[in-house]
Amino acid sequence: MISVNNVSLQYGQRRLFTDVNIIFSAGNCYGLIGANGSGKSTFLKILSGEIEPSTGNIDVAPGKRISVLKQNQFAFDEYPVLTTVIMGYKKLYEIITEKDAVYAKHPFTDADGIRASELETEFSEMDGWSAEAGAAKLLSDLGIEESLHTVQMKQLEAGQKVRVLLAQALFGNPDILLLDEPTNHLDVESCMWLEEFLCDFENTAIVVSHDRHFLDKVCTHIADIDYGKIKLYGGNYSFWSESSQLAARQRSEANKKIEEQRKELKEFIMRFANNASKSRQATSRKKILEKLTIDDIGPSSRKYPYINFEQEREAGNDLVHINGLSKSIDGQVMFERLNITVHKGDKIAFVGPNDLAKTTLFQILMNELQADDGNFKWGFSTTTAYYPRDNAAFFNSDLSVIDWLRQYSKITDQEFIRSFLARLLFTGEESSKPVNVLSGGEKAKCMFARMMVTQPNVLILDEPTNHLDLEAITSLNRGLEKFKGTMLFSSHDHQLVQTVANRIIEITPKGYIDRISMTFDEYLENEQIKQQRHELYAATV
Repeated sequence: MISVNNVSLQYGQRRLFTDVNIIFSAGNCYGLIGANGSGKSTFLKILSGEIEPSTGNIDVAPGKRISVLKQNQFAFDEYPVLTTVIMGYKKLYEIITEKDAVYAKHPFTDADGIRASELETEFSEMDGWSAEAGAAKLLSDLGIEESLHTVQMKQLEAGQKVRVLLAQALFGNPDILLLDEPTNHLDVESCMWLEEFLCDFENTAIVVSHDRHFLDKVCTHIADIDYGKIKLYGGNYSFWSESSQLAARQRSEANKKIEEQRKELKEFIMRFANNASKSRQATSRKKILEKLTIDDIGPSSRKYPYINFEQEREAGNDLVHINGLSKSIDGQVMFERLNITVHKGDKIAFVGPNDLAKTTLFQILMNELQADDGNFKWGFSTTTAYYPRDNAAFFNSDLSVIDWLRQYSKITDQEFIRSFLARLLFTGEESSKPVNVLSGGEKAKCMFARMMVTQPNVLILDEPTNHLDLEAITSLNRGLEKFKGTMLFSSHDHQLVQTVANRIIEITPKGYIDRISMTFDEYLENEQIKQQRHELYAATV
């Protein structure tokens, strides 16, 4: 158990949250949510003891171990992968290190023998003999091949390092588990494994995630940072979303009724304050008026941008034909002999563990890369808009947000551009900022604005939820669901794929799987597809 007592955090004049009182109990998984900048990661650091709150304190039950998902990918570069995982259990690792040092002593004294015996006892009590096997299993479950277990961390790719650090956090059955964006860089199978791990986890888990499906699967409670407070709700993310919106509507309706009653009372008092026969009634109503108060609801940090895509004109039935397309990068096969016909109304989710393969395909279709073999042809009436995974090239400019968007809009009137940007939460001076200083989330919203004003009939989106908070992801999801055109996209957001895609194409180096009129969940659960996937990846090895 971990208890939060009257905790507040303030930086200068900016107050993130005040007077937080929460008890996080064993057997529960808590999803910590809030808008970007609301203090989610900071609150996890307060819980772990990494930073001190402005007021209040954190109480951890005696003898309970806190484990944290580390964010610095380079901190363990000089250590072997397996050792890095075991280092997650600090006390055990210290015992192993001291034990090795004692046995390496020469000469080996009686005092060394006594100390070695003490260490061996502690080592056994902490199940040290199974530590390497347990660490190896975690790594394998998270997709780190056994051949990599003994190499140094610096030899791994960034995505692999993140998985090792996740294994480090999970290692040794910690009493309190703090995970900040644990699904980043995980493929579908690894994410599903982590969901099952947390569902079976019997201790306390607190997670920050922008993956709504993940929060729905693992969370028993939601801790919501908003209005300068942290409020606890029972249930998963979807239940929180429905119940919090209902509560907000009820507060608003109650306030409206109170305001109407106040107005009636004020009118009565003003009319009869000087009327002797009505003065007693006026005085009585004045006392009632003084007791009527409207709920003091501060400004919410949670804001939903308006994201909606319209077609200027409809495309024909056949949008693009891909014939025998193949591509390798630095000797690594991205895909071979792709033969795909995209039809009007297709919303195709491209999936698979190699993100670079999907990015490469989109870049070829947008003429940013040349295929090694094969060709493709767009239909005559198609107009495309592309959301690249890396959008940095679009923002190497000191243009204001208004002038940047004006480049892409047929309507260049300043008021039109301003009102358009306001719907995406660029209000006031924010729309005059230079685009080269924007945050990742702001740049993403600029890219959506660019796609919206061009009104294409084909959208190509490569991981569009990166850098977005839950509110922007929800708005994007709704916008893509309503889009009547055609879409080719990749995303690690399970719910986005599940609710938007009507066709799934999985790309592997030795072929591809193409399924029409099948949801993502149906695709993942289909036994025939599982066997086909196994055969394709076996051929790759």
